[in-house]
Amino acid sequence: MKILVAGLFLVLFAACGTGTKTEEKTFAEALDETSLNSTILTGEVNEILNRIPSPLEISVLLKESGKKYDAAFLNSPENVSKYNTNYKRALNLGIYGTDLGYTNIYEQTQDGVRYMSTIRNLANDLNIGQFFEMETIGRLVSNNNNLDSLLLITTQNFNAINHYLQSQDRSHLSVLFLTGGWLEALHITCQVAKLTPENHQLQETIGTQKIILDNLIHLLSMFKETDHNMGTLFTDLQDLKQAFDKVSITTIYKPSSFEIVDGVMVVKDNSVSTVEITQADIESIRTITQSIRTKVIS
Repeated sequence: MKILVAGLFLVLFAACGTGTKTEEKTFAEALDETSLNSTILTGEVNEILNRIPSPLEISVLLKESGKKYDAAFLNSPENVSKYNTNYKRALNLGIYGTDLGYTNIYEQTQDGVRYMSTIRNLANDLNIGQFFEMETIGRLVSNNNNLDSLLLITTQNFNAINHYLQSQDRSHLSVLFLTGGWLEALHITCQVAKLTPENHQLQETIGTQKIILDNLIHLLSMFKETDHNMGTLFTDLQDLKQAFDKVSITTIYKPSSFEIVDGVMVVKDNSVSTVEITQADIESIRTITQSIRTKVIS
């Protein structure tokens, strides 16, 4: 099942609230001046929601690769004090969400608790802490037996938080959550792939991110003229795109089918893709990804 999650943290959000910051209102006014259609943007984000593998899915793949848990791959919770702008907070909320998913799959409960606390603090700083449910995430972190249900819940809650942000003229936060979670998942996957060059499944997983990257660049392009930071991130991802341009993806389309998961019908993509990617391509992607990530978490 392919879904988008800007990090496992999205299961923490369960209800709607109100309130924005002055900085965010100023940003919204700038968007109004450019006549950005938030309804269209909502559709764009939701479209990508069906394409990006969640950090939880990728964490499962990494564990199946046989590599042991390595906290060095993750963004230290101690770095949270550095993030004093909404831009950095939103990106790193996505990053920490991916890290939480990684600790969950490896059943590293102690680290998971630290990431939960960090995520809650960032959510409060972004004025969306009212969505945080400690009990819910605690249950999910302690029970990873039913991944399909967890992924479905995560997707549904991302839809809810994304809808709320759109209604509050804070659609840029959705894009940043999304980008941060994806960037961290790509970073971790590249690090593991470097250690296991014989793992072709990981290599193909990296290669397929070419399509996702194109979509993220498209979303960021909507904001690059109204926000300097997002414009810089847009440029950085363009550099990453140059490395991905060397990757070739051939897709054989097959009709989708439907499955019932916990009483809810979901669409299963049956298309098959062939990815052509070299070790040199992976190293180039890894290096640029690490460079971008270093800027984001610093």
